[in-house]
Amino acid sequence: MTGEFVTLEVTDKIGTIRLDRPKMNALNTQVQQELRAAAQEATERDDVRAVVLYGGPKVFAAGADIKEFAETDYTRMVARAEALTGSLTAVARIPKPVIAAVTGFALGGGCELALTADFRVAGDNAKLGQPEILLGIIPGAGGTQRLTRLVGPAKAKDLIYSGRFVDAAEALAIGLVDKVVAPDDVYAAAVEWASQFANGPAWALRAAKAAIDGGLDVDLETGLRLESQLFAGLFATEDKRIGMESFLANGPGKAEFTGA
Repeated sequence: MTGEFVTLEVTDKIGTIRLDRPKMNALNTQVQQELRAAAQEATERDDVRAVVLYGGPKVFAAGADIKEFAETDYTRMVARAEALTGSLTAVARIPKPVIAAVTGFALGGGCELALTADFRVAGDNAKLGQPEILLGIIPGAGGTQRLTRLVGPAKAKDLIYSGRFVDAAEALAIGLVDKVVAPDDVYAAAVEWASQFANGPAWALRAAKAAIDGGLDVDLETGLRLESQLFAGLFATEDKRIGMESFLANGPGKAEFTGA
């Protein structure tokens, strides 16, 4: 998939969704549409087993296109708000492991995009935040919801009410990112993380993500039913047979899964 600002490139079963809209990868309407298309393609392609989100070596994404927002009134935003949220939700719903490789700024919509990933690797130069309050608005593409689920309500309110940026060290301490490396190593570290899933049991990974993400939105009893159904379904997969036969013959961790 090749858009003007967003591309999907696949190497060794890892798909990289790359943002490249100079200077700061602002998420205008076109970028949102291209993100949705890239997420859909990554979802559908069998040769993509894990995904890396990457904004390039200098910046992940510095937020929405404020000029575009400034020219939008209430009635037009009512029509567009769901599309904005939906473009990032499409990334969150990729049923495969997703790692965000964050360099430089990940602010506003850029932070919300990073929040759609399962894991976040950040450079030690990274700055993350939800500064929408400084513009007289609030996060509108998942920030109030995904950030709260990730770091808890008190810390989410701290960041959203103040609009302040956090550096990589604080982001790591509060659980906003999962690993911090040198800026030049961010993409390689994200690819290395993704590579552990590239040859894994694709349907089991898909089920694990569905169980965890789906369970966050329901009560425990409903979540347990969801888990049980997904668990049982994996007994129809070839990878279940491969994994268990390998375990019985050779012990754990030696199965060569096919993704079927």
